[in-house]
Amino acid sequence: MKQILEQLPIVIGALNVGFIQTLKLFFITLIGAFPLGLIVAFGAMSHFKPLSYFTRIIVWIVRGTPLMLQLLIIYYFPGLVLNTPIWGSGESGRFAAASISFIFNYACYFSEIYRGGIQSVPVGQQEAGLVLGMTRSQIFFKITLLQMLKRIVPPMSNEIITLVKDTSLSRIIALQEIIWAGQAFMKGSQGISGAIWPLFFTGVYYLIFNGILTILLGRLEKKLDYFR
Repeated sequence: MKQILEQLPIVIGALNVGFIQTLKLFFITLIGAFPLGLIVAFGAMSHFKPLSYFTRIIVWIVRGTPLMLQLLIIYYFPGLVLNTPIWGSGESGRFAAASISFIFNYACYFSEIYRGGIQSVPVGQQEAGLVLGMTRSQIFFKITLLQMLKRIVPPMSNEIITLVKDTSLSRIIALQEIIWAGQAFMKGSQGISGAIWPLFFTGVYYLIFNGILTILLGRLEKKLDYFR
């Protein structure tokens, strides 16, 4: 116990560095996946059949294969084809590959949530907007979008919380996120042989961050409950 208490500040310092990397990956994924998911949703709902079929096939492939496999393919496959690593071997290259993998993966999941939210808005409301002389863009932004946002908050909240935990998969390409930091300490010279206690602290980080997100998303859901 004494040795654990002595090493605790070192562990927390290492985990803080890893958690910052986790936060960066989390926020960059959301920034990229939110708009891209809406674009993919429009593609899936397009009346141009080739585009609609192509988009749906891509979404089916991404949702039907493990994110870990997608990380490996995006990071390693271009280098195998071009015979030169396009991402480089440094931390910045691994982070770029992980960011693209997460953005593309979550954009496909978000697109289905967007599509469900848009299609759940009654067609009669859009027809009413046309009768009032509104353009299709005005109907989307002033009628469809506002009601869609209210409907998609609960499922989107689940995906966002899942994203926090999924960032741990990026360690498969040696990205130094929080769990990687805990494992690195265990394997290093400073770790206690056979001890796994640093990994339990990573769970505390996830619990606290997910707890904060749950509260914020719950407040957002109540704030958007303007149609009751």
